Amino acid sequence: MRHPTARKRELIVREGATLSDHVVPTGQRSSAVATGRPRVLVIGGKLEHVRKARELGLDVVHAQFPDEYDRGHWPYVDQALLLDYGDTDRLLPLAQALHEAYPFQAAVSLFELGLLPTARINEALGLGGESVATVELLLDKWRMRRHLAAKGISPVASAVGRSAQDVREFVQAHGLPIIVKPIRESGSLGVFCIRDRADVDVVAERFRSLDDGHWAAKDLSCADSFDEFLIEEFLDGPETSVETLTFDGRHVVVAVTDKECVGPGFVEIGHSQPSGCSAETLRDVTRLVTDFLDAVGLRNGPGHTEVKLTSRGPRIVESHNRIGGDRINELAEIAYGVDMERYALGARFGVVEPLTTSPEPRGGAAVRFLTPEAGRVVEVSGVDAVRADPAFVDLQLGVEPGDEVRPLTWNEDKVGHVIARGATATEAIAHGRRLAAAIHVRTEPVA
Repeated sequence: MRHPTARKRELIVREGATLSDHVVPTGQRSSAVATGRPRVLVIGGKLEHVRKARELGLDVVHAQFPDEYDRGHWPYVDQALLLDYGDTDRLLPLAQALHEAYPFQAAVSLFELGLLPTARINEALGLGGESVATVELLLDKWRMRRHLAAKGISPVASAVGRSAQDVREFVQAHGLPIIVKPIRESGSLGVFCIRDRADVDVVAERFRSLDDGHWAAKDLSCADSFDEFLIEEFLDGPETSVETLTFDGRHVVVAVTDKECVGPGFVEIGHSQPSGCSAETLRDVTRLVTDFLDAVGLRNGPGHTEVKLTSRGPRIVESHNRIGGDRINELAEIAYGVDMERYALGARFGVVEPLTTSPEPRGGAAVRFLTPEAGRVVEVSGVDAVRADPAFVDLQLGVEPGDEVRPLTWNEDKVGHVIARGATATEAIAHGRRLAAAIHVRTEPVA
């Protein structure tokens, strides 16, 4: 609860409460009702998202997990709904009641788990935004594959399976290698590549073992994410992602991000902008992604579409109506001068000017993720020298002595990152690798 000397009143509804019984007023009366400023409901995301919304001149209602909301939010948030916002059946009536008392003009989310609740709230309240159908299509990879196949876009052999036998039948029909992954979820969670028939049973068992009950509500898009899996043909070649902003159905490519992936789960350990692909490849990728966004019905807001550059041409891996994670927005700010988060938050309110064309690069930017050996951290060094380097932009390190580093199986196992700039992407990549190598996280085996 905010200290009573806070300058303005904040309304907080905690999980399990009703709006009428458990609104918690603190401090002086809020000016939110009388300002006349546009009001946005921001669902989930980071502290910087509500800060940017406030800086754009918006009043902010924020739906957030209780343990992720603290006094750092207070200067930027007028009303807060503190609950598991992925539970739309609980969130929607609270949002409706709050909307009646303190109307907001749009709900927005920049976080995977908030995308579908956002669409459902906008639809229920008649606020526009992306349709529930479009968001569901992007979240459900099997539905997306079938939709693309029906339109003749980016053909990829795929099927849904529940057992090792289903995998064997797919291999019989399409050969090896293949990919097994969740139908929903992101961040390389539960992604397996099968290159040998002898691994079919092992992978099927490992996928089932993911459903071990240790996941928190905020970790998964669905409680039943591991009941079924998507089986796909393996797409060869390097991977990129296409970062877009869409304005009333008009798609603008902000950046193409080159990726470096490692391990059987294809965990991303490095990104860079601008892309080093040829002009011809970039034209093909851009054409594919804009056709894809038209096909799924994306009308407004950000898009992050992953593409494999295969020997048969570019193919869609998956897509999201949000900004890419893993610091991609920071790279776009450095390389292109575009803060996609501000567009995502403010475009519908007319407080940012829509882009008319793709921006020209101003330089290079790269992020390199820190992936020390698994074990218990005994020493961390090199931080001060990295921060003093001329190429340094940002460093985040999430471990200290005594913490445990897990084996690298998905994005959440990475322990930090370093962002570097350069005159070109090649130079930025070299700086990023050099700075990451200078951060020493020494571990020892866990007994």
